[in-house]
Amino acid sequence: MTKPDLSIERTHTGIICGVDEAGRGPWAGPVVAAAAIIDASNIPAGINDSKKLTAAKRDALFDHILACAKTGVGIASVEEIDTLNILGATKLAMCRAVENLGVAPDVALVDGNRVPEKMRCRVQTVVGGDALSLSIAAASIIAKVTRDRMMEELAREYPGYGWEKNAGYGTALHQAGLAKYGVTPHHRRSFAPIRVLLEQELCHSDQVQRVEESYKIPRLCSG
Repeated sequence: MTKPDLSIERTHTGIICGVDEAGRGPWAGPVVAAAAIIDASNIPAGINDSKKLTAAKRDALFDHILACAKTGVGIASVEEIDTLNILGATKLAMCRAVENLGVAPDVALVDGNRVPEKMRCRVQTVVGGDALSLSIAAASIIAKVTRDRMMEELAREYPGYGWEKNAGYGTALHQAGLAKYGVTPHHRRSFAPIRVLLEQELCHSDQVQRVEESYKIPRLCSG
């Protein structure tokens, strides 16, 4: 099985970082991006696309990467997702991650095929980059673990949606929580499933109000 390496990084000169995100698809929570600059002489063993690793392996590698590489994390909030749309918010988070590296890279290898236009360095997009580039794979682990831990924290504040297990994705448990407890401030209102729920709640509220108004007794005027 092919694993990511530094082949793409070596086609460039200067400081090279990998950039990846976590959380584009969930119905709740922020989108998190990470940037990573790998030290070629000190690479933690086992780095791979975060989706191919167990949670325990990701957690272990998270600490090793932080100890061996320069990393930066960028976050775009639910409000920014709803304002900019998920693609715009993802690009914003990626730019923030690179800015938070503490050093200015010459080239950013960005997972996917969309260029974050405001990134302050040259960009090469790499489709499936987390399976090809060690820098991007390292960034994918940092982004994934960071976001998962954020969702676990939010799950303690808003129990019943299963965020500690589903990270905000639209699983059956999450849907059951929405049906029972409703939409929270951490749900993405621009996402269709949440928007539909809010429209249904508004429609129901309007119906209840009309029924209540229909039973009001007119006030009698004195004199």
